[in-house]
Amino acid sequence: MSLKKAPKHSELKVEDLKWTCDPQVFDFESTEKLEPIEGIVGQERAIKALRVGVELKSPGYNIFVAGLSGTGKLTTIKKMLESIVPNNSAELYDYAYVNNFKDEDRPLLLQFPAGMARKFKRDLNRAIRFLQERIPQVLSNEPFVSRKKQLLSEYTKKQRAIMLGFEDKLRKDNFTLGEVKMGEMVRPEILAVIDNQPFFVTQLQDLVNEQKLTQDQAQEIFNKYTSYQEELQQVFKDSLKLTQDFQEKIIQLETEAVRVIVNVTIDDLRKKYKFKKVKYYLDQVAENIILNLDVFKGQKPIREETESGIIVDYLKEYEVNIILDNSHTKETPVIIETSPTYTNLFGTIERISDGHGGWYADFTRIKAGSLLRANGGFLVINALDAFSEPGVWKSLKRVLLYGKLEIQDLANLYQFAPSILKPEPIQIETKVILIGNNYIYSILSAYEDDFNKIFKIKADFDYEMTKTDKALNEYARVIKKLIETEKILEFDKSAIAKVIEYGARYAGEKNKLTTRFAYIADLVREASFWARDNGDKMVTDYHVVQAYEASKERHGLYESKLSQMIHDGTLLIDTEGERVGTVNALVVYHSGSYSFGKPSRITASVSLGSGNIINVEREAGLSGSTHNKGVLIISGYFREKFGKHIPLSFTASLAFEQGYGFIDGDSASITEICALLSAISGIPIKQSIAITGSVNQKGEIQPIGGVNEKIEGFFDVCKRKGLNGNHGVIIPLQNVKDLMLKDEVINAVKEGKFHIYPVSEVSEAIEILTGIKAGKVLANGRHEANTVFGLVEKELIAMKKRLKSTPTKKSDSNQETSSTKSRRKKKR
Repeated sequence: MSLKKAPKHSELKVEDLKWTCDPQVFDFESTEKLEPIEGIVGQERAIKALRVGVELKSPGYNIFVAGLSGTGKLTTIKKMLESIVPNNSAELYDYAYVNNFKDEDRPLLLQFPAGMARKFKRDLNRAIRFLQERIPQVLSNEPFVSRKKQLLSEYTKKQRAIMLGFEDKLRKDNFTLGEVKMGEMVRPEILAVIDNQPFFVTQLQDLVNEQKLTQDQAQEIFNKYTSYQEELQQVFKDSLKLTQDFQEKIIQLETEAVRVIVNVTIDDLRKKYKFKKVKYYLDQVAENIILNLDVFKGQKPIREETESGIIVDYLKEYEVNIILDNSHTKETPVIIETSPTYTNLFGTIERISDGHGGWYADFTRIKAGSLLRANGGFLVINALDAFSEPGVWKSLKRVLLYGKLEIQDLANLYQFAPSILKPEPIQIETKVILIGNNYIYSILSAYEDDFNKIFKIKADFDYEMTKTDKALNEYARVIKKLIETEKILEFDKSAIAKVIEYGARYAGEKNKLTTRFAYIADLVREASFWARDNGDKMVTDYHVVQAYEASKERHGLYESKLSQMIHDGTLLIDTEGERVGTVNALVVYHSGSYSFGKPSRITASVSLGSGNIINVEREAGLSGSTHNKGVLIISGYFREKFGKHIPLSFTASLAFEQGYGFIDGDSASITEICALLSAISGIPIKQSIAITGSVNQKGEIQPIGGVNEKIEGFFDVCKRKGLNGNHGVIIPLQNVKDLMLKDEVINAVKEGKFHIYPVSEVSEAIEILTGIKAGKVLANGRHEANTVFGLVEKELIAMKKRLKSTPTKKSDSNQETSSTKSRRKKKR
């Protein structure tokens, strides 16, 4: 049988393998005289979204900034806010908590224009100190002293009249009035007078025993004593009421004397601070001072230690706890919270130990967080940090929904240490900017209630930009900005051109440049390092290449280990000869931010069956969902290609040989199809050619990722085993625009030692791999004879016939059933 030879397929030319940046496009020789760029490059869409979110003041227009790391999200936000903030007319305020004299568990919030809270605190402190000095003077001067003496004289007369009348009655019956001390209290007591000496009634029995009294005399005295007790109680009550009346009159007199100076002093503050809430608080202060004159009179110490060891400051209740002072803030606040813990964001209420296992707090222990410090401005938070910190997202969502901040301790939030202190909520107008990636955004948008209500603006940062002459010059100016900022060596234009080439490689497409400037910045820094290390004064393209290769070497330990294993034959990869059902696939490995390509052998085995294709990786639990989908598409391709006229009478299995890790992606679909075609037809495949590509059910080859790494990975293996001019790779046609290959591969292609074939159909790929014509469909619906597809079709027909001649599953089942019955009979 003579198989039909495949036509010669076109290869990629050298100019297709890489875009080279011509240094002559730049109108400068080096970056020495180049102006640095001040803005952000390649993020016009994101900047427009940010501007809308920043300038719209309506509720809910908070911003979620999404994009890959290294695209300059934080830098852009900083620069944009710097440019917008000076034009922002948001009014700033000071916030302070003060004691609520009517309910000390609910401190009052006072709001002042920026800078006024500090003045109010100073003025109130001065007023309290003034009253401390003046109130004792008022109470020690005329006419207060005369009026107090008069009241005291009247009280003394009435008190004496009550007591003298009662004593006269007692004296007639040989009794007198004495006093008994009970602890710190003194109470009046009736004493019996015997032989001109006073005795307690409890001593009468002693006098009887001493025969100074008879039992009858003692009993008579006791009876009279008992009769006077009720009258004594009434006298005591009258005296006590008189004392209370006197004290009330003294307090009233003091209040009248002091009220004028208190009202005048506090009224000066009312006139100066004409805010409704402040006036309400000052009214409470004035009333409380009058009700607590003991502290101001000097009769009670300002500070004293309680029995539990707590220091009590009786003037503390007049303090002003300023939690936000904007006296020195001239522009709209922009807070970038790098550690968004609950306390740092929302503030807290500090608790103090009483030394006996208990804790207490008051309004002076309320502390503000960055959410309040950014009020009227902007707060920037990393989204992932906000979710990883306990309690942060739940509270942040509540604040943004209702526009109110309630400061609490985190322990109180989870009710681990409940506190009755509940400060008055603060009205919040902070614009929150969350920085994250698209995955976090999609999860929040889909599953988090109210997320779309409070984050209406999404600023999506692109990871690439279109390559234009303007973009090239902007890239150069970005590099100049880094040179100035970090004081590194200047770059000549050849170095700039080489950096931009790597920017295109990072982007994965010739017509694009990466906007993940973190990678570019690292390359620039390291190129400067190697230039200094070489003793050069300026960075050239040589140093850029040196930096890139050094970076690859640092991260390439795993890659070198795999290369050594392939070279030693531990990993079985053939780069010569032909094999049936065996193809070299191109696989990308990832190690952190570093990725590299290496070939992997894929094999297919075929037997009679019903058209099932077994994914060995899936059965072993090593296959991802995308790879599983790719294998199912392969089944669809075979049904589409051959199953319309011929039953697929085979069962096949596909395996990544010596693959012990997790595999995902559909870039091996074309490889697996070719392996199956070879296994069914019996046509061997060239091992000198590797292949990659995704396939749809119609046999059209689709683009894949990591094409540069895959090509270079197979090239390195072939080079190590010895290039002979037969080696090459097959890639999807759509990936040609992504090629940014290293110069070593390009030189090998130029010399004819390595070949790169672009394909768009399965038929093209199988022809290159086998050298046999794929075969077209004839008018009778069958494929050409002596072609790959013709042989596959022929074998499928033969397999169908063989399958019909084999015992059916039903007879097998009957035999098994009979056998089972036979065994059961023997057991019986």
